Amino acid sequence: MTETVQKAIAAQLDALGIPSDIDTGSYPSIVALFEEALATYRDEAACSSVGHTLSYADLDRLSAHFAGWLQHGAGLERGDRVAVQMPNLIQYLVVCLGALRAGMVVVNTNPLYTERELEHQLNDAGVRLMVVQANVAQTAAAVLPRTGVETVVVTEIADLHPQPKRALINFLVKYVKRMVPAFSIPGALTLNAVLKAGAKTPYRAVMLNRDDLAMLQYTGGTTGVAKGAMLTHGNLLANVLQSDTFFTTYNIAGQGSTVLQPLPVYHIYAFTASMYALRIGAHTVFVPNPRDLDSLVKAFDEHRPTLFCGLNTLFVALCNNEAFRGLDFSNLQVTLSGGMALTHDAADRWQEVTQCKVSEGYGLTETSPTVSANPGNGMQIGTIGVPVPGTEVQIRDDDGQSLGLDEPGELCVRGPQVMAGYWQRPEATDEVIDSDGWFATGDIALVQPDGYLRIVDRKKDMIVVSGFNVYPNELEDVLVAHPDVVECAAIGVASESTGEAIRMFVVRANPALTEEAVRNFMREGLTGYKVPKSVVFRDELPKTAVGKILRRELRDLD
Repeated sequence: MTETVQKAIAAQLDALGIPSDIDTGSYPSIVALFEEALATYRDEAACSSVGHTLSYADLDRLSAHFAGWLQHGAGLERGDRVAVQMPNLIQYLVVCLGALRAGMVVVNTNPLYTERELEHQLNDAGVRLMVVQANVAQTAAAVLPRTGVETVVVTEIADLHPQPKRALINFLVKYVKRMVPAFSIPGALTLNAVLKAGAKTPYRAVMLNRDDLAMLQYTGGTTGVAKGAMLTHGNLLANVLQSDTFFTTYNIAGQGSTVLQPLPVYHIYAFTASMYALRIGAHTVFVPNPRDLDSLVKAFDEHRPTLFCGLNTLFVALCNNEAFRGLDFSNLQVTLSGGMALTHDAADRWQEVTQCKVSEGYGLTETSPTVSANPGNGMQIGTIGVPVPGTEVQIRDDDGQSLGLDEPGELCVRGPQVMAGYWQRPEATDEVIDSDGWFATGDIALVQPDGYLRIVDRKKDMIVVSGFNVYPNELEDVLVAHPDVVECAAIGVASESTGEAIRMFVVRANPALTEEAVRNFMREGLTGYKVPKSVVFRDELPKTAVGKILRRELRDLD
């Protein structure tokens, strides 16, 4: 069965002109790749946020200053963990690249974490130094005494802007808009102070290799506490090079192109997209708050991006925005979707509004993240494309046996982008990576006869009604096509008669929409046992920082 699946995938890759493998030996580490880009595109714009742009030369200089300070002024040693907690700002790339260049391990930290979540991550990762943005430092201030963090660096939103603009923006944000809650972190340093110190102590290049740990990227913790996926330099390097092969199929020029990035860069999807943008010499425009649609629409209008990174809920929100629908999208060549399932309705609406198809891909934190993607010369809406070069896939049943084409089962992956394991959790690692290096994703998928992959649903989200498997993605894809439905989510609830029953949570655009109208609409496109037993209307659905709907929170509320 595996051989049949692999032949179908290989034939499709060949037809698309995509190589079956990549040469990871071309660079010893992800740092070597970045430093090549920093030297090659020195005069190009590298990144922007809040109205200020850094060139590749600026990014090279400032990240080297931060690396120098880490090596000579912070008391850290190679391999120490550096937590970075900030929204999408140009400071993020300076700090992240600086930490990697100094041989440190980056621990991306969600600015929206609660005290419990932040305390767990800082202690679990053994973080010694933390860089935090002032707007979210209140939570850090509360938990730091209960952690092993020794040094804290605080940055304000406009710290890398030139004066007097820097002082003006930081003053307005803190004292006029009151966006910086009061906090106290004794002994905290400022980012500009450490950059100034680092400029006097040039950083010493570190001999890194592909097996060295680059990042601890924490999973969402859908079951129990969050776990740190150990991503090596080789993992990140492989995924950037794998992405490279796919972007050649879009025929877009890298140097001088603009990537609009509203998704939080501390999330692995946006992180790798931003790293790839550096690889090709593109200009990444960071949007600090993707939920501020007015700011996002303004950025879209001002920068007219070549490439846009989004996900289903963001596509829906933008297409419902009148100002967005009136923009000029003539420069937009690529729209990427990841992080959650893309519905047909959202994809169709986006293409109708922007005249640009949505290219859906698939990945996980544990795979750095890209496993598969839709190439520019062969997009199939409703699929997650074909595996990126060097990636093997298997579809397995509950007994671990490989299945054939068009047979749904758990998607298992093997390739150079698969993590080294979970940080200090060998048992958890063994549960998902077998002795042959196959990683079990927990997602139900199938391989079509043409070699394209399609996700059916999350294994743990599957609902069993009277012995029949029901996948929430299918139900949501049907209902979201209703003109009065903004978004929805399906979960399973206990039922004495059927084992589980379907409950649908709905955010409606029209208050007149009734529970019976929802069920009647779904009956038109679904068999009887897939029609929800109950419908609950809500003003909004719980989401991650990226915008992915949290079904588990809906189950907890039930």
